[in-house]
Amino acid sequence: MSALAAGTGVDAAALPLVHEALPADEVVIGKPTTAVHALATLGEVEVGVWEMTPGTASDVEVDEVFVVLSGHARIEFVEPALPAIEVDRGSVVRLAAGQRTVWTVTETLRKIYIA
Repeated sequence: MSALAAGTGVDAAALPLVHEALPADEVVIGKPTTAVHALATLGEVEVGVWEMTPGTASDVEVDEVFVVLSGHARIEFVEPALPAIEVDRGSVVRLAAGQRTVWTVTETLRKIYIA
């Protein structure tokens, strides 16, 4: 599926996604995979769907706001050190470029991101 045309819609919770293994240097525990599908670009901002299967992985974030559609995860903020958060359906989170995080997904997490 390609990006959405103006005046069209999609069920983001049911959108088929193609998963790929994460780079070995990002995997902390398990064999998590991720998938991403860009839905639209608005100026320099991308809107899309992202999903991660159970496991633990490290990441360096971009400026982003996301809304969790399904699943559950714990996000630990390594740098800067901040309290960890638990996210599940309905959670809205703001991430900043350069934050170093560790994601522990216990139930496949699917989110809509704006970055």
